[in-house]
This record gives sequence, C-alpha cells and structure tokens, in this order.
Amino acid sequence: MSLLWAPKPPSGLPSASAERTALTAQPTSWPAYGAGKGIQRRHFLQRTGGLALTALIQARPVEAAEEGFCIPNEPLEALMAGNRRFAEAWRRGKQEDGTTLRTADPDLRCFNSPRALATSQHPWATVLTCSDSRVSPSWVFDTTPGELFVIRNAGNTAFTEAIASVEYSVSVLKTPLLMVMGHSGCGAVTAAMDTNPLTPSLDRLIQPIRENINGSSDLEDAVKRNALASASTLIQRSTLLADAKASGALKLVVGCFQLNSGVVKLIE
Repeated sequence: MSLLWAPKPPSGLPSASAERTALTAQPTSWPAYGAGKGIQRRHFLQRTGGLALTALIQARPVEAAEEGFCIPNEPLEALMAGNRRFAEAWRRGKQEDGTTLRTADPDLRCFNSPRALATSQHPWATVLTCSDSRVSPSWVFDTTPGELFVIRNAGNTAFTEAIASVEYSVSVLKTPLLMVMGHSGCGAVTAAMDTNPLTPSLDRLIQPIRENINGSSDLEDAVKRNALASASTLIQRSTLLADAKASGALKLVVGCFQLNSGVVKLIE
C-alpha cells in the first residue's frame, strides 16, 4: 500500500539525476489505466527515496491519451479500489502504537508526470465533499496529483459556486464521474441539527443543510440525507449536469466516508 503516516521527513533527498530518471520512467503496462501512461507510483517512490508528491466518455479530449496521463477505464471501480487500499491502511494504523505506518505497495500504480501536470490536467473524477480536515479525497481514495477534481465546503453543500465548479470539471475537463461525499460525525450537519445561535455567515452556510435533513434527529441519517439532497440539487439547478447525466456522459454517485473504518460506502 502506498499510504504512510510519517511525523518526520526522510533524511536524504534524491539526487537531480535520480529525479530526472524518475520523472521520465514509463511503465510497460498498466491494466487498470491506459497502457504506458504516467509513471509507476512504486517506482517513483523508490527512486525518490519515498518522497511522494503525495468507461471513458467519447467527449473526452483525445490529447489526454497522448500526453501521458493516468486515466482508468472504469473510474468508479478505480475510486473504490483506492478507498479499499486506504481503509486497509487505516485499519492497520489503528492497531499501531506509534504514529508512523509505512506499508509496501504491491501494485504497480500510475503516477502522473509532474512535467505533464505543469501544463495540463485530465482528472477522471470530480468529488464534492466536506472541508473537514479528516476528509481529504486524495487521501481517502489513495490517488495522486492530477486524478481528482475536488470541491470542498463545510457540509458538502451544492452552493452556486460549487455547481459552477462541477460544471467546469464536466464540461471543460470532461470528468466522467461525479461523487458527492458526506462523512460520519460531520460538524456542519451537527450544527444544522442544533438550535445554538450562529454568526450570520455560518447561519447562511448551515441553512441549506437544515432544509436537506428535514428535521432528522439522527446524525447518521442526517448526513446521508444531506449528501443525497446535494446531489439532487446539482442536477436540479444545472441543465448542463442534468444533460450530461441523461446522455450517459456523466455518472453521479453519492457516498459516505466512515471515520471509524476508513471505508466509503455508496448510498442510494
């Protein structure tokens, strides 16, 4: 597994020649992604001393396959496979007494070249989720830079700005998968369930969540209701997203990240 918790950085830095070698390395094959695209993540980590830069739709630009980007053939399958790797590392981490967990990655992973990322991006999934510091999609799904287009706010609400950002990812970047992800123990949803006074700005933030949860008094149920309602709002308020979903160019799913287990569960 590629996940690691390390309180201190490695003692040695890679040489310039090692960095150049790592950035130009190309895998001979990669079954889950386009063959020969990107850098094998395990090789990148080994060559840089462990310093990590921690069905495709027809409308996707042809240049994505030509510029060496990591693009899975099945985005949702790749997303959930990444979460399984994360959840296993999370489980092991809970059993460790110390703060450091380092595990070997048995799979040849695809890693976008920093050279390619400097001039372009071709993410294969968009995630609308909460701003909670424990809920980082790139971490939760064990992905690398350039793979996910992420929009975050407290409570994963489909505000106008969030809708516009998703429209950009779908219409310009052509991401074929969109996940709205809530999480257990969400503070924003908890605040929406309470009657404690809030600042005017926080009240505006919480108001859509109050409407979404519809008086639910159970936090787990409220989190699910809020995520489902946000996904529905995206489609209701955006003709572009509704058309993309109807045509099959966009797959929309809703998930909930469980802090205890590290698992993302798809919900209906």
